[in-house]
Amino acid sequence: MADTPMGTISIAPNVYWVGVKDHSRKLFDGLISLSHGTSYNAYLVVGSEKTAVIDTTNPGFEQVLDDKISQHADITKIDYVIMNHAEPDHANAAKYVLEKAKGAMLVTTAKGKEFALAEHGIPGDRVMVVDEGSSIDLGGKTLKFIDAPWLHWPETMFTYLEEDGILFPCDFFGSHIAYGQFYADEFGYENTLDLAKLYFAEIMMPFRTQGKKALEKVRALNPRIIAPSHGVIHRDPKFIMDAYADWTDAKMKRKVLIAYVSMWGSSKKMADVLHEALVKKGIEVQIYDLTATDVGLVAKELVDTPVLVIAAPTVLAGVHPVAAYAALLVKALRAPTKYAAVLTSHLWSGGAVKQLSEILGTTKIEIIGVVDAKGAPRKEDLDAVLVLADTIEKKLE
Repeated sequence: MADTPMGTISIAPNVYWVGVKDHSRKLFDGLISLSHGTSYNAYLVVGSEKTAVIDTTNPGFEQVLDDKISQHADITKIDYVIMNHAEPDHANAAKYVLEKAKGAMLVTTAKGKEFALAEHGIPGDRVMVVDEGSSIDLGGKTLKFIDAPWLHWPETMFTYLEEDGILFPCDFFGSHIAYGQFYADEFGYENTLDLAKLYFAEIMMPFRTQGKKALEKVRALNPRIIAPSHGVIHRDPKFIMDAYADWTDAKMKRKVLIAYVSMWGSSKKMADVLHEALVKKGIEVQIYDLTATDVGLVAKELVDTPVLVIAAPTVLAGVHPVAAYAALLVKALRAPTKYAAVLTSHLWSGGAVKQLSEILGTTKIEIIGVVDAKGAPRKEDLDAVLVLADTIEKKLE
């Protein structure tokens, strides 16, 4: 495990980032590729009377968190550990802090209390349950709480530091970045937006309805700073809030995503013909070879792409397994994609179309076209691909 030097930063008077920059982590949840590492952002709020830690850190970094807190406060005298979300990357060190600070209480939702007992072994008498009517006065620093269930677990809440206008929304508005920059404006808004969109696709996209409700609550607060528990801190909240407004509202672009896998070139040939035809029509197209592409990039494009085309051969009476995985991901992430099409080929036995139809059949995605070539695609197959391009153009009008 790798962390930045022992530095902390002050994001407001007596409010400190005391988290971890993990440059060595390359995979999250066994699914998400971390090309830029990630961070586990914990925050220390020091009032005139009491002190709170908001979120903690991933397993293995307990001593790092201890050392960073100790630069600004005596960890044994911490009064509150705020658990916005029970997942171990944010809450694993909560028990460590509570064992150090014998008088501290874990602060979380009612559902969060259940998870704290079951997942982290925290005694029930050390847990304070809060809701949207609750607040904690630290002495010149008032913490309020916002219910945000299913962003992305059922127990999630946000914490708001009233005097400084700082929102601590845990995973909401997050990104996986472990670079030296702490703020979005330092990292660059374009870079931030790209990684925030990737993060949204993989974590928040299935929960767009809940995200819209949470965003309304955030707008009502009008925070001056948004400090998530992964990635960069936002000193310009409007920037990330506007992006989330588009993403949670499933605002679509005039765009097509082509995801293909090809064993002997047939699927690729049809994908290339479709790509060229769509580009000639002025349609934005993203095309990915699934065998050479991080699946996260495919997920990111689904955030605002209304048409998905899967091109893949039949393998053993079903679709190529790599393409099946991509289709299952579309289903699992509940992508807002409206239409799908299939380009496939087979020689002695079909099955790809049937399997993809079964996978996508339980979604709201409408399959608007299929080209199933027997063997290498002939002129009539490629002509059918051009007809499909016309169909897609009409759907995008």
